[in-house]
Amino acid sequence: MVRPFAIAILATGIAGLPAVAAEEYWVARDVVSKQCEIVPKKPDGTLVVDLGKKKYASEGEARKAMEAMADCKKK
Repeated sequence: MVRPFAIAILATGIAGLPAVAAEEYWVARDVVSKQCEIVPKKPDGTLVVDLGKKKYASEGEARKAMEAMADCKKK
């Protein structure tokens, strides 16, 4: 009785792994406020501009890159 439930839960978990592994982040700047931010989808170029022209695998990597960019330095 427990085995079918365990198999179903395991199969659901394995099927969801590609979605979790596919997370990407970009460093962008809001055109109006000029504030830098990390966004989970590619900026469209109208209201939010892509600064690094590069995607990052984790939010931590994107944050490090944002802190190193001259456009994102606090003045």
